[in-house]
Amino acid sequence: MTRRRRARRHRSSASAAFLASGICYTANCALGAAVATRLIDTRRFRWVHHALYIATVSTTILALIAGIRCDRRAALALAPALAPLAVIPYAGTHTRRHPAIALTAAPFVAAGVITSRRSR
Repeated sequence: MTRRRRARRHRSSASAAFLASGICYTANCALGAAVATRLIDTRRFRWVHHALYIATVSTTILALIAGIRCDRRAALALAPALAPLAVIPYAGTHTRRHPAIALTAAPFVAAGVITSRRSR
């Protein structure tokens, strides 16, 4: 396999990791918004939101690792999203801080996904 084909394959897998991160983040925010507006009652299965949070953090870290190897611009665009993702468990869930902190990651997640897709 040529060097160029290997690099293209790595970039596409890095791009998939960025996309997975964006999908997990979007699903987590959608579920959180639905719970906050009382469209969904998760008292019986609160673990789903927590599982989505863990998936979001995990895929974001995976995307950063893949991005460092293949797409540094996308990794640099996504990296600031780790700060609000790290702080969110410590912001109370029944305050305005929780969604505000969660949404501060949105521009960085979007920038990471868009940048990774453009460099394919």
